[in-house]
Amino acid sequence: MSLVVDITGLPDERLLFAASPLAELTAMLHVLAAPPHHPASVSWAARVRAGLGMELAERLGEAEFLWRSSRADFLLPARPAATLAEELDAVDALDDDRFVSAALVTTCGSDRVLFGTPSPLADTASRDRALELALARGPQQAAFAERLMADPPTVRARLRRTLEACGPAFFDETWRRIRPELAADLRHKAELRAHRGLGEALRAVSAAITLEEPGPSETGGGGTRRRIVIDKLQDNSTSAQGDGVTFIPSVFGEPHLVCVHAPGWRPVLHYPVASPDAAPPVRMDVVARRLEALAHPVRLRLVRTLARGPHTTGELASAWELTAPEVSRHLTVLRKSGLLTSVRRGRYVHYELDTRVTASLGADLLDAVLR
Repeated sequence: MSLVVDITGLPDERLLFAASPLAELTAMLHVLAAPPHHPASVSWAARVRAGLGMELAERLGEAEFLWRSSRADFLLPARPAATLAEELDAVDALDDDRFVSAALVTTCGSDRVLFGTPSPLADTASRDRALELALARGPQQAAFAERLMADPPTVRARLRRTLEACGPAFFDETWRRIRPELAADLRHKAELRAHRGLGEALRAVSAAITLEEPGPSETGGGGTRRRIVIDKLQDNSTSAQGDGVTFIPSVFGEPHLVCVHAPGWRPVLHYPVASPDAAPPVRMDVVARRLEALAHPVRLRLVRTLARGPHTTGELASAWELTAPEVSRHLTVLRKSGLLTSVRRGRYVHYELDTRVTASLGADLLDAVLR
């Protein structure tokens, strides 16, 4: 399970690392809309919500579908600018079809089903389908979608005014505070790219990102393609050929690794700035393997015994009236999934449940799902 960005033949300089006021504002808005995802920002969110005026709070509620569950693609700039106003100008430059389609993806929860269909602004069937999807999400979503398709310029202007109003309300002060942290992250990535290569820079973005490159024998021979592989709970791919990829650091993004990869949009990765003491994320396939290992009733019984202390294969076979080869097969599955530790003492190997790994399985699963 992964998102793949094909960068075969793309010069490294076409991979842009830059901070974005608009991307970080919408990360903050996501924190306000979904605080359980962001325990480290709970106190900040409470302060901001307490200080919001009623009108701004209502406006943010009207449009929160654009950043609550996912992020409308136009809110993650492919070419970040120095100021929020400049980035909003770039959003204003999008035509109505492009803006509306991107907004409806998040409003309707349609997983990009509207892309590739006739524009809902011109096609009645597409419009009806969008309204049906929005209504399934809730009456607020349906009302927003209807207003958006009926009068795109008015809705777009209102959204811009809403985002601009966030500046004096909370964004400007918070942005000033976090900009040095974002700048430090970007300097670190630039140093890694210059001295250790793109692969190291991408690993520093997130341990969930890897760079797959052709080996020496494959270069120029049409073999392995050069790809950025992002460990996420999805199976999608896109190409950055002819354009590039943008990487935007975020202080408020943790634990999400947000990726724009819709057809016709330059790929953008909005990644959380890593905390110095943060543990690397556990890959989704590792989490799945551990869950599968524990799903078997016999292995679950063995785990119950191993949680109480070290046991040999023979002891486990005797305790549960199993054959030694059968126990050995189940222990191999548990050990390969990383749930067991083992110590050899003379002729015997003692197995024990790794309680630290087992206890973190729920948190690892949640992190992988939210990534």
